[in-house]
Amino acid sequence: MSGRRVGFCLSDKKRRRMNLGAFAELCAGHGVEVVEIDLSQPLVSQGPFNVIVHKLSDVIVEAEHNSQSQQLLANFQSYVSAHPSTVLLDPLPAMTQLLDRFTSYRIMSKLHNSLRDWRICSPPYLEIHSASDMLSIQQAMVTQGLSFPLICKTRVAHGSLSHEMSLIFSAGSLADVRRPCVLQSFVNHGAVLHKVFVVGDRHFCVERPSLKNFPSGPCDRKTIFFNSHEVSKPESNSHLTALDEQMPCLPPPSSEAVAALVRELRVQLSMALFGVDVIINIHTHTLTVIDINIFPGYEGVPQFFSSLLSHIESVLDRQTAAGSQAAGSSEATQATGGPSARTASL
Repeated sequence: MSGRRVGFCLSDKKRRRMNLGAFAELCAGHGVEVVEIDLSQPLVSQGPFNVIVHKLSDVIVEAEHNSQSQQLLANFQSYVSAHPSTVLLDPLPAMTQLLDRFTSYRIMSKLHNSLRDWRICSPPYLEIHSASDMLSIQQAMVTQGLSFPLICKTRVAHGSLSHEMSLIFSAGSLADVRRPCVLQSFVNHGAVLHKVFVVGDRHFCVERPSLKNFPSGPCDRKTIFFNSHEVSKPESNSHLTALDEQMPCLPPPSSEAVAALVRELRVQLSMALFGVDVIINIHTHTLTVIDINIFPGYEGVPQFFSSLLSHIESVLDRQTAAGSQAAGSSEATQATGGPSARTASL
């Protein structure tokens, strides 16, 4: 394959937010050609590609009930299967698992064991299926160690509805749960969220506003419905983020602990482009993982372009090295009378 071509398969909205045109100019200065992939057209006519960077979340979710999206996804998978040397950032199975909070929360729940030395954990949670009844939910809460208040999140971790969440304060308010979903014990964290953005072997931690503290235990407060984007965007100015009490500033996350978390998740997820939402428990100062995100927006990370280009170049370099090694092995086999040489002499 001549040149170094990287295809970007993103929604129009993601391209605009990322400012893909500006990134393409940066890449061009380093000998890397960026191609915007149009899924409605045959990929063969748009290739070849050394690397494809994608966020097919929309297509994957819609493919469950939309035949056109099913066909687009099938075409993409067929191209990838027919071109095994093309590197995907990130692998489709890895991304698909993070679209389901049932699956991603199971991954998060295991971090307590693998990162015990770093005092990293995730809150107790419960999977609520469509057929779950109130009695079984309450019984499972006790078994799983959940406590009020609870934060309720949709099962599907993509799309505008995935940001619609609620805070539930009592068993009587569990009727407000919109199934299927996950219930997660709310951890007081001083209204500060730390978003960890991962790009290959680099990561960046950005502070954002978050939900204020609430009294522990059940109470008769009505369910609070909110949009997580409105609460945790850099410019957010929500009454839900204003602390009701004075409290000392929490220490920032340990850089060593965050690095250990990123290393572990890169192995567990087999991904290079993802985000992790972490908070600091105001009582224990434990680093608490509350969500994992696919190919996030990297807002507040000025080094994103240079880091992404660096990671793509490292992937391309490994690809070139692997190709050279394979070619060298083939030549050595022929020179020593291996199978290829025997076939050629027949």
